[in-house]
Amino acid sequence: MISIALAGKPNAGKSTFYKAATMADVDVANYPFTTIDANRGVSHVRTDCPCLERDQRCGDENCHDGKRYVPIELLDVAGLVPGAHEGRGLGNQFLDELTNADAIVNVVDASGGTNEEGEPVEVGTYDPVEEVDFIEEQLDQWLASIIDRNWESVERKSRSPDFDIDDALADMLTGFGATEADVAASLREIEYPEDPIQWTDDHREALARDVRARTKPIVLVANKADIAPPENIERLRETGKPVIAATAEGELALRQAEQAGAIDYDPGDEDFEVLGDLSDEQAAGLDQIREVMQEGGGTGVQAALNTAVYDLLDQITAYPVQNETKWTDAKGNVLPDAFLLRRGSTPRDLAYAVHSDIGDGYLHAVNAKTKREISDDYELEEGDVVKIVSTAT
Repeated sequence: MISIALAGKPNAGKSTFYKAATMADVDVANYPFTTIDANRGVSHVRTDCPCLERDQRCGDENCHDGKRYVPIELLDVAGLVPGAHEGRGLGNQFLDELTNADAIVNVVDASGGTNEEGEPVEVGTYDPVEEVDFIEEQLDQWLASIIDRNWESVERKSRSPDFDIDDALADMLTGFGATEADVAASLREIEYPEDPIQWTDDHREALARDVRARTKPIVLVANKADIAPPENIERLRETGKPVIAATAEGELALRQAEQAGAIDYDPGDEDFEVLGDLSDEQAAGLDQIREVMQEGGGTGVQAALNTAVYDLLDQITAYPVQNETKWTDAKGNVLPDAFLLRRGSTPRDLAYAVHSDIGDGYLHAVNAKTKREISDDYELEEGDVVKIVSTAT
């Protein structure tokens, strides 16, 4: 399962974002380090379900009238403060938790209502642009320190006649989520001496920055957009980073109102419909949320997760079925499963995603939309429905 981590300074709204995206019961409070132990939960990315191409919608619990919600893991960890990579605050714990994340959502208090330590200040008095590169810098310096601490082992290995620096660094960085391909690509991008003994701190830091950028892409969430000065949002967008304006509190309020039957709303919708009677206070609160949604096409919470998974990680959604005519599994369930795969994946990759035995026994695949067999090197596209033929099925 794809894993997305929520990062940011304390009190930026990470736990509210997490609760809104997972509806899990977590502490949300207006003080630094509300989160001590990492919260792990299941959230979803949203895409169009292939059932939209048929006369009837599928009955899957993750499909809401053609809006398909695909599970991902969401991780909320303790907030960072300056010097986190040196262990200040809960820095080491936070950074350790990030090693297994595929991408990072950097939650920034766009209102300027909390300072660099996460302490409340008057709205608009702190510059949120100061937070833009903060997570990257802490991660880069933390990874550089790991490389530095383990460099002596690389130097020892370099004395061997069959030494390969790609292999040595891949062994070191696997725990950070880097593959051999990531390490090879980073080494192509930076300049470095052939002899590891001649590497300097600058070389190691350049390697850390490039590996981090490849393995931990970051989308920035301009949170608290409902109270943020408009110029703050604009200045954050001018940084050139992927920026999503959001109101995590607004999303949480909508989810709770939907659960209570007061509104009709699906995560990621651009608007909602009021179903029941509301108090004046409730109506006023929903109207304020609606204003933010009209500005950004939603609350921004779902958009941030979608951006991380479909854009930064370049994933597509594929749907394995056993019956290519009815698009069902053996029990007759229509489009029961949806898998996230990296763009460029093949039917065999999908087979392995379903189960290793099915991948090992892979014979061929059929495109259920065209009813035609597809080649083994066919690159799956978003929304493909595929029948896998395997000796294991």
